[in-house]
Amino acid sequence: MTPLVLLPGMMCDARLFGPQIDALSTHHAIHCAPINQHADMASLAAEVLAHAPPRFALAGLSMGGIVAMEVIRQAPERVERLALLDTNALAETDAVKSLRGPQMDKAKAGHLRDVIRDEMKPNYLTDGPNRGAILDLCMAMAEAQGPEVFVRQSTALRDRPDQTGTLRNTTCPTLILCGEDDALCPIARHELMHELVPHSTLHIVKNAGHLPTLEQPERTTALLRDWLA
Repeated sequence: MTPLVLLPGMMCDARLFGPQIDALSTHHAIHCAPINQHADMASLAAEVLAHAPPRFALAGLSMGGIVAMEVIRQAPERVERLALLDTNALAETDAVKSLRGPQMDKAKAGHLRDVIRDEMKPNYLTDGPNRGAILDLCMAMAEAQGPEVFVRQSTALRDRPDQTGTLRNTTCPTLILCGEDDALCPIARHELMHELVPHSTLHIVKNAGHLPTLEQPERTTALLRDWLA
């Protein structure tokens, strides 16, 4: 079976994919690669490639999806199939860029928890019975990463390149997946990616926001299993 490399979102770790790792690891060697040691997308992607198998399936969510696009730009011959979940192929807008500096300053001043709680977590999830528990997990993951990682990842996101050209040249089977209620990376961004990638399928997951891996784990896992088959 094809090895699977997972790339988590900003300030997240393997727990973001916990249900999928549990379900898919019986048939696939799974590696959740950290993307927290560099402040630019090119270096983050190069590190993923340095530790990945020679050929692999690649799935990334949010910032992980952005790094995944840089991975396939650098080494398309190594990626057998690609899954982009709740992510964005476009460069950062000026409006979002303007928020990064103040957020990084707060994090460096010891207020990372406040930034995550007040400015980021409200954008993550749709309403649902597990919302509170998932938000608590998001906070735990963020605090485990710490303020230095927050600054590096914020800088990488702020300065990231547009990857629409990369997607136009992507030829491997590609899954594009989005929570129906994702306010951070809305459906239109995924429709654009679907239009750009020649061999792609688009799936919108109902009753999910930015983190369908946790909000609708069974549906998300089923779609990933089909993509891997």
